[in-house]
Amino acid sequence: MKYLDEYRDPETVKKLVTAIKAITTQPWNIMEVCGGQTHSIIKYGIDQLLPDEINLIHGPGCPVCVTPLAYIDKALAIAAQPEVIFCSFGDMLRVPGSHHDLLSLKAQGADIRIVYSPLDAVNLARQHANKNIVFFGVGFETTAPTTALAAYQAKQLGLKNFSLLICHVRVPPVMQALLNSPDNQVQGFLGAGHVCSIMGYHEYLPLSAQHKIPIVITGFEPVDILHGLYLCIKQLEEKRYQVENEYSRVVNEQGNQPAQQLMQKVFTVVDRSWRGLGEIAASGLALNAEYDEWNAELRFAVTAINTQESVACRSGEVLQGLIKPAQCPEFGTTCTPEHPLGATMVSSEGACAAYYRYRRYQNV
Repeated sequence: MKYLDEYRDPETVKKLVTAIKAITTQPWNIMEVCGGQTHSIIKYGIDQLLPDEINLIHGPGCPVCVTPLAYIDKALAIAAQPEVIFCSFGDMLRVPGSHHDLLSLKAQGADIRIVYSPLDAVNLARQHANKNIVFFGVGFETTAPTTALAAYQAKQLGLKNFSLLICHVRVPPVMQALLNSPDNQVQGFLGAGHVCSIMGYHEYLPLSAQHKIPIVITGFEPVDILHGLYLCIKQLEEKRYQVENEYSRVVNEQGNQPAQQLMQKVFTVVDRSWRGLGEIAASGLALNAEYDEWNAELRFAVTAINTQESVACRSGEVLQGLIKPAQCPEFGTTCTPEHPLGATMVSSEGACAAYYRYRRYQNV
C-alpha cells in the first residue's frame, strides 16, 4: 500500500538504524511530542533499536491525557443533566473524573454518544429539536478545525439547542513551557506531523532559534520516525539548530490556511491548564464572544468547577518526560486500563497505555 508499506520496510529500517549508530558520538535526549509517535515507537520497538546514547522522552502530545480533571468534571456535570445528549470522541469516555467517568455515567442512564465528527453532533441537534446537544471539543490543532466548523454551522443554521464544551490546546506553547522548565532534559524535538499538516511549521522557527534546539517534523511510521531521529541527531552532532520537515508528503511551512482562517473566526487564544503540567500561557483555544450562545460552559453554568488533580497519579511526570511509565509504582498494579488513575493509561495515545499494552512483561 503506497505511503504505508514503504514506511514499514525492514531493510530501510536497518539502514536508518545503522546510519544513526554511525553518527552518534554522545548521549542525546530527544522528545517525540505526539502520543501517536510514542505508540509507534513502543509498538515497533524503535527505541530498542537505537544506540544506548539515545534516550527518547515521551512528550505531552496526547490531548486526552492533558485535558484537565476540571473539564472532565464539567463534562460529567453537563452530561448528567436531563434532556441532554452529550457527544464525545470515544477515547474520552474512560478518562476518570473526580468520582467516575462518562462511560459509567452512561451506564447509569445518561444519554452519552460516541461520534466520529463534531458535525455528527450538529446533525443530532437538527434531528432532536427537543434535546440539548453538547459536543465535547478536545484535541490539538489537528481536530480544532472540525470543531470550529461545527460551531460555525450551528451559528449559520441558528441551532439554539446545540453547544460545545471546548478544551482544545496548542502545541508550540507547551514546547516552550517544557524548554523553560528548570527540569528540562530535552535537546531535540520530533514535531507532530498531523498538527503541522494544519498549522504548518513556521511557528517553530523562532522556538528553535531562541532555544538553539533542532525540531524535525515527522510522521508516525517506523521509517518516518527513524528518519526524523537521524536528522535530529545529525543536527545535534553538527551543532546546528534548525526546523526540518521530514514529513513533506503531508506538511508544508504555512499549513492549511483555510482551516486556520476558520479557527481564527471561531476561537480565541487563552491560557489553559494542562493535566499534570499546570497552567500554560496562550496554550488553549476557546470560543470567542460571538459564540457565547453556543458555549456549553456558560449555558450550563459549570465555569466555576475547578477540581484538584490526584496526587496518586504521576502522569504529569510522564508527560514531562521526567519518568517512564513503568517507573511509576502504581503502573500495572493499582493503575490499569480497567481501573486507571489517570488519562495516560486509558487514552489510545497515552504513554502509560502504550507501555501496558506492549511492554508490561518486559523489564523496562
